[in-house]
Amino acid sequence: MRFEMAEKPGFMVGSGKRGAAAVLALGLAFAAPGQGAAQPVPSVVATVGMIADVAASLAGECVAVQAMMGPGTDPHLYRPTSRDVRMMREADAIFHVGFGLEGALGDVLDGLQGRVTTLAVAPAAVPEAELLRADPEDFAYGVDPHLWMDVRLWSMTVAALSEALSDLAPDCADEIAAAAEDYRARLAALHAWVGDSIATIPEGHRALVTAHDAFAYYARAYGIDEVAIQGLSTESEASIADIREAAEAVATRGVPAVFIETTINPRTIEALLDAVRNRGHAARIGGALYSDAMGDTGTRDGTYIGMIIANTRTITAALGGTVPDLPAPVAQWLEARGFAID
Repeated sequence: MRFEMAEKPGFMVGSGKRGAAAVLALGLAFAAPGQGAAQPVPSVVATVGMIADVAASLAGECVAVQAMMGPGTDPHLYRPTSRDVRMMREADAIFHVGFGLEGALGDVLDGLQGRVTTLAVAPAAVPEAELLRADPEDFAYGVDPHLWMDVRLWSMTVAALSEALSDLAPDCADEIAAAAEDYRARLAALHAWVGDSIATIPEGHRALVTAHDAFAYYARAYGIDEVAIQGLSTESEASIADIREAAEAVATRGVPAVFIETTINPRTIEALLDAVRNRGHAARIGGALYSDAMGDTGTRDGTYIGMIIANTRTITAALGGTVPDLPAPVAQWLEARGFAID
């Protein structure tokens, strides 16, 4: 995977504190008297925050990374604006998940082929044997694109992103490689912690009930059953039959809590709870989960690691488990960025 550098001099603001530091550093470089003009760093547009955060963690100040879709944005339904298209055209590279996650944005990406280097991160990084297949009638691409829910799988994207970033900023290749090795080690610790957390939930309560089918990789990786009302995409509304089927599963198993998602209207889950009550079982909303987008920019939940921590703590506590302390590599990563551990 070799990247050709674009010739344009523009750059974009990176995501999070690293991006802000990059902009400040560049501003000082341009303003410093008696020195030659600093060369602008290459720019990357990442479609979703889960990619942008990992890329920014590897890139440091060597590449400016901008997330196109912010908190609360559903990539299945997202329609790019003229500003988005211009931003992508001016970038040196575009990183997207692939496997049809970005919906209508796919047409724009196809149109930019040959003009801007693009990387479909998940297909480039994750072996086919690891993928979960989807019914084409439910999701046309035939592959579940929500791979970030399995930390082990998402850590595989680090190599592809590291290589792509090094191609954009070859002088930083050693620094990017070191950051990638460090980040993978922290994700390995996070992956083990998620599994340990879910294992504390009483076995009969290990059912993850959500509005749409975004947690199948999480369920497979960490030993919890998934009950989703809708399919992989949120483009269509859940049917009455879908709600009834999910309600029967919740009532039969005596699941204590179900979950809303930050990118989806909660009315589907509210209808589910009504149907559950009609079957003589009282369940409650256990909290909000990050599915297709992370939390607010600049917060702990606005990072990939923080997103997984928040989801796991919410699921574990709501279903009757006990959340263990974070492993040292993860806690150190949070502390280094000024985020609380608890």
